[in-house]
Amino acid sequence: MGNVRSTKDGYLFLDFYYKDVRCREYTTLEDNEKNRSYLEKGMATIEKDKVKGTFDYLKYFPDGSKADFFGKGDRPAIPQTSGQHGFEAFAQKWFKATQVEWKYSTKQDFCSIMENHLISYFKDSDIRTISKIVLKEFRTSLTTKSGRKGEKISNKRINNIMAVLRLIINEAYDELNLRSPFEKIEPLSVVNKDINPFSPKEVRTFLNKVRQDFRNYYATRFFTGMRTAEIDGLKWQYVDFTNKKIMVRETWQRKRWDTPKTKSSIRDIEMSKIVEEALREQHRLTGHLDFVFVNKKENLLDHNLVTKRVWYPTLKRLKLQLRTPYQTRHTAATLWLASGENPEWIARQLGHSNTEMLFTKYSKFVPNLTRQDGSAFESFLENNINENNSETKENNNEEDDK
Repeated sequence: MGNVRSTKDGYLFLDFYYKDVRCREYTTLEDNEKNRSYLEKGMATIEKDKVKGTFDYLKYFPDGSKADFFGKGDRPAIPQTSGQHGFEAFAQKWFKATQVEWKYSTKQDFCSIMENHLISYFKDSDIRTISKIVLKEFRTSLTTKSGRKGEKISNKRINNIMAVLRLIINEAYDELNLRSPFEKIEPLSVVNKDINPFSPKEVRTFLNKVRQDFRNYYATRFFTGMRTAEIDGLKWQYVDFTNKKIMVRETWQRKRWDTPKTKSSIRDIEMSKIVEEALREQHRLTGHLDFVFVNKKENLLDHNLVTKRVWYPTLKRLKLQLRTPYQTRHTAATLWLASGENPEWIARQLGHSNTEMLFTKYSKFVPNLTRQDGSAFESFLENNINENNSETKENNNEEDDK
């Protein structure tokens, strides 16, 4: 029986099986009573047609996620096999053997990519016959697909899909002692989205006007640079008021506990005065619980709900530029840089393994925030070089007098 479901961003999609293949057809309809009722009626019609044997996938979804698989006709002809060299058989074998190495979120993403893109396209293709040109044709076919909100799949997402396929193909060809066809296939170019941190004035405005029960939460986000999964999973046992540190040791994402994103993400964040005040105030509210930030029912936060019900409404009400909650992390980085903190210290606070990202991503915001634009260097020259020049001139004058 098919269902109408909602994405984490609040958009509806149809989830059903047809010929033992799971189909997820995304829409641009927001999750509300009217839209859900409309799609449920459509889902009921689909189920009736399936029972009658008259369901035509391409009639309903001509550009759907499984259009290639159900006969759109633009899929390249690849020799088929159901033996041990079949793509699906090897991919499932690889996934089962390798998943122990991955974080839960990675495993979920890889599973989704395999289910929605790779297996539906290659199915029982003989993995030994998947050539470089076939891989490029598959990549090109992805550019015609639509994402969850109806937009075309981005180059970044295509690269992620190809990365999983690369792992599978390379593993198979290594096992077969063959040269991988993935050699010299470069990722598509990706234009990184510009970061859009808050100015100090915007931070102050936001914290003064946000819902009172979320002020401490956002103050901590703005001035620690913690990721959503890190702050949503913060426990009081990791808040050290004595040494003024926040210890990042666990994360809460996809409604389960996990380890931090990378090794360098396991870190101690220095607690500034404003963060300490926010956390001490929060301790009076939730100190009897295990978790620092909770909802009104004292349950862990659902970041999707918080974003929809608190974050964006506050930005709209204050007429601040709309941006994602992740910009709080960018804001912390730019404020630290603008205040002149040591880049290596900043990198450790953010959980970066080195300072490279600071200089490539954030440094351009420093002049805009400090409005000095080289004045620090001018001051250095004035206090050091020019002073030495003055001494030289005085010495020269003395020599002339002699």
